[in-house]
Amino acid sequence: MGVMVMALFRPKPGKDADLMACMRDHLPILRAQRLATDRPTTVLRAKDGTLVEIFEWVSQAAIDAAHANPAVHALWKRYADCCDYVTLADLPEAHAMFPGFELVTP
Repeated sequence: MGVMVMALFRPKPGKDADLMACMRDHLPILRAQRLATDRPTTVLRAKDGTLVEIFEWVSQAAIDAAHANPAVHALWKRYADCCDYVTLADLPEAHAMFPGFELVTP
């Protein structure tokens, strides 16, 4: 059984297009490294522009292995250049009973 996660990415000013390029590459890279499942991803946009990606890692071991994987590190470097990682609690929507988000196709 995999591990479902939510990854939140807040674009740096003027870096929206770069972030979307990372989002398009994210799961194909993880899947090529056998770290993420084939389960479809969902990408949502919060009102402040933060992207929320919901996807499935193969396992906790795959998550751990990602931290030593050169292809994943290269992708994470690209993310670091164009966004900040935030938590769900950082979003105003997190305080709503039924938060709404815009569905995004990366």
